[in-house]
Amino acid sequence: MKQIIDELAIFGGRPSFEQQIEVGFPNTGERRRFLARVNSSLDSGRLTDQGPFLEEFEKRVAAFHGVRHCITTASSTQAVALLIHTLGLSGEIIVPSFIPVALVHTLHSNGITPVFCDVEPATHALDPGLVENLITRHTSGIVSAHLWGRAGDIEQLSAIAERHRLTLLFDAAHAFACTYRGRKIGNAGQAEILSFHASQILHTFEGGAILTDDGTLAERLRPAAVDDDGSFGVARNGRMNEISAAMGLTLLDGFTELVAINLRNYRRYRRMLTGLPGIHLIEYDHREQNNYHYVIVEVDPAAAGITRDQLMAILWAEKVLARRYFYPVAHEMEPYRSHETHVRSPLPVTESLTRTVLCLPTGPAMTGLEIDTVCNIIRLAVTCSSDVRVRLRYANGSRLSVPFLATEADLITIARRE
Repeated sequence: MKQIIDELAIFGGRPSFEQQIEVGFPNTGERRRFLARVNSSLDSGRLTDQGPFLEEFEKRVAAFHGVRHCITTASSTQAVALLIHTLGLSGEIIVPSFIPVALVHTLHSNGITPVFCDVEPATHALDPGLVENLITRHTSGIVSAHLWGRAGDIEQLSAIAERHRLTLLFDAAHAFACTYRGRKIGNAGQAEILSFHASQILHTFEGGAILTDDGTLAERLRPAAVDDDGSFGVARNGRMNEISAAMGLTLLDGFTELVAINLRNYRRYRRMLTGLPGIHLIEYDHREQNNYHYVIVEVDPAAAGITRDQLMAILWAEKVLARRYFYPVAHEMEPYRSHETHVRSPLPVTESLTRTVLCLPTGPAMTGLEIDTVCNIIRLAVTCSSDVRVRLRYANGSRLSVPFLATEADLITIARRE
């Protein structure tokens, strides 16, 4: 057994991969189609200002989600800021801490006080049962997120928002093409926000969008999104350009194939990891559609015999750049952790998830053999966890062969300490 453990790269063995395997490696679609669109845009001179590719992209995204309106923006944070301004939100907004922190920062930088609420252990989405206790006379809205493409309880949140006359928004960054009770995510609340960052299953290099069935809101949002001179009180250029839209259209053309690849990868991970103590691969409801863009495991250290960060350090040494989501969580970051106005109730599920969740690489860049190799590393680390823990705790720093981890050297320190 000692000889097998010695083969792990963190203890001086040769890494399993020559090139780094990353989470969120960009999909690029069929290059010829994309370049044809780029050349068409260059020939026409229409590079921005609501060109034909952008108009087509917005129509296709809206139709894809069964909503009447899609307003694209330069980024998802621009979309959030645009909604804050257009809806006149102020005071406090109830939001999960287990969420991309950029959204929380956008609320804060636009004069909103984020009030953190815990999430459900099953869905990792905002817990409706805890929301009403956080509502005050200063509350203007609620924001929830469809993490990993799985929606929380939209009906309960909608009922709460209606009862208290609050704005309800959803971060649907993970949920492109996913469904909730048989309907495409995108038409709940006043609006839902998409991210087209390069790490998403469908991207425009960088970008975002607002989905809504509210025609009046859409009419107000569109001119404000391209407000160059402050005529609408925003004074920002939030438009998406034609080249970005061309990439989005190209990925839409091959979207079915992308989802099929992700599903194949997910099933392979599930087959390889099923039955491994302490490694829980989150499940998707087979009755719903999902994009399977996130392969998420929760690491139970008591059952696995190894912590999430120890496992992550081992994977990174093998050049498998698994990621912690969301780490640290928003309420543990400044400026929020120094002000008790942001945290008014315990967040036990959130704090557990930030210590246990690990995202594994998937997508068209991953082969079946590479997935098997990743799973075999995890299986070895768990099967030999008692010996691995001892080695991590007492090994000399010079013995830990992770030279490319300079930017996350703390992982090794954490792994040896835990």
